[in-house]
Amino acid sequence: MPDLPEKHDAKSLCGSNGRARTSLAEGNAATRTQKKYGMKKTTDTAADSRERAILVQVITPRQDPLEAEDSLQELARLADTAGAEVVGSITQRRQRPTAPFYVGAGKLADIQLACREAGANLVIFDNPLTPVQVNNLDMALGIKVIDRVELILQIFARRARSAEAQIQVELAQLEYLVSRIPVSVKQARFRGGIGMKGPGESPFQLRRDPMRRRIADLRMKLDAIGKRRQMARSKRRWPLICLVGYTNAGKSTLLNALAAADAYVDDRLFATLDTKTRMIRLPDGSDALLADTVGFIRNLPHGLVASFRSTLDVAVAADLLLVVADSFHPRFEDQLRVVRSTLEEIGAASVPSVLVLNKWDRGRTSQNAEALKAAHPDAVPISALNGEGLDRLMETVAEKLRHVVHSGYTHR
Repeated sequence: MPDLPEKHDAKSLCGSNGRARTSLAEGNAATRTQKKYGMKKTTDTAADSRERAILVQVITPRQDPLEAEDSLQELARLADTAGAEVVGSITQRRQRPTAPFYVGAGKLADIQLACREAGANLVIFDNPLTPVQVNNLDMALGIKVIDRVELILQIFARRARSAEAQIQVELAQLEYLVSRIPVSVKQARFRGGIGMKGPGESPFQLRRDPMRRRIADLRMKLDAIGKRRQMARSKRRWPLICLVGYTNAGKSTLLNALAAADAYVDDRLFATLDTKTRMIRLPDGSDALLADTVGFIRNLPHGLVASFRSTLDVAVAADLLLVVADSFHPRFEDQLRVVRSTLEEIGAASVPSVLVLNKWDRGRTSQNAEALKAAHPDAVPISALNGEGLDRLMETVAEKLRHVVHSGYTHR
């Protein structure tokens, strides 16, 4: 996790001189939608340097200070995943956000100063911004301003590989963009760099009607994909086990460990988006399908959840969920609540599940381990990385599936 420099420390804000990673603007060739909506191609200059970002967070009285701190650290990891170099962070405590800029006038001046000192060309808010606030901030700061929602959308755009995932991301971006059609050149969105990969637009090329027609077309395509998948599920011969959990909890690593799969693994948020399904052999000799899904995160955009409905339906249609949790994370319980809440949102809360406490091999006190076991007595502690506890997990899965089939809860 990238460290956040102290506020207004000019030396720390300047960052290091190490080799820069490519920015989010570098990546796949332009999609048909990018061409249709006039997205400008990224120049070599933009692709050669890593964008420098200042993080901004407003903490309200209703927000837990520890949760706010964790959210800011998570935002830094999201920015790093998107290819930005975090060069500073600024927080403000307010009773309520201001209508024009979300932050107060004094804090806006602090952000301007920090951006100048750090040479930042991007400001990322941890809080959701309205289109008017984004426009006002763009004009006041003179640099690009995005919020957490837009950052997540752009990470998804960069990581989508399958045709289905790309359709889902494009739909989410267009639905987000349709309410943010610019009223001035300075408000133009999605032109290149962090937060700018996607449908693309310019003030003179975008109109709501063509975008809405494209949205309707994408929804029809996803509906067709969903119907084909439903037909395939009705013919499947084996029970389906689905891995769900917070992003970076180790789901792909567990899939690789249990099914000898080749799923991409990286210590970054949203390392994979596409569903992978593999056959596994259970201890009782029976076979089952094991599927990995996109990870969850706090404040996951509702539009993104809706757009990825066809992918997340694998969890709804599963016979058993393996809820993979990072047991070593200091906000473990909060992450688990986010996962449970998201499962409820997509209609999978009633699916039988097993809680998997991953990363059990990390250094922890015996008191902490006993407290976790006491709080979650039915959970299975494992280490997907070194194989610890996997035999017990497989036995638990086999026993749970027998109970599921016997009770009649099955989607086969």
